[in-house]
Amino acid sequence: MESKKKLNAPRITATVDIEKVAAPTGNIYEAIIIISKRAAQIADELKAEINNKMKEFESVSEILEEVFENREQIELSRYYESLPKPHLMALQEWLDGEIYYRYAEAEAKNA
Repeated sequence: MESKKKLNAPRITATVDIEKVAAPTGNIYEAIIIISKRAAQIADELKAEINNKMKEFESVSEILEEVFENREQIELSRYYESLPKPHLMALQEWLDGEIYYRYAEAEAKNA
């Protein structure tokens, strides 16, 4: 169950130097907005990934009383629960300089 997501992000929230976060943009609020948008993208990607993998475990039985405990499904769920949270992955990507951002207003003026 190897995910392509960055697993070097911390699994718990820790204090981060505000200067490092604000450095690329020069404005902490812009940096937070960029990080939050990336976190939403990561969350959507992870949700789609787990939904695709869970489709393999769907049963076509219409009887609601039948509940099957599937060991592989439980392990898959545990794996995704153990991943760092999307906002921590996005913050790590930001600090590592892996997030590309642009200003739409500046591009509109240049066009």
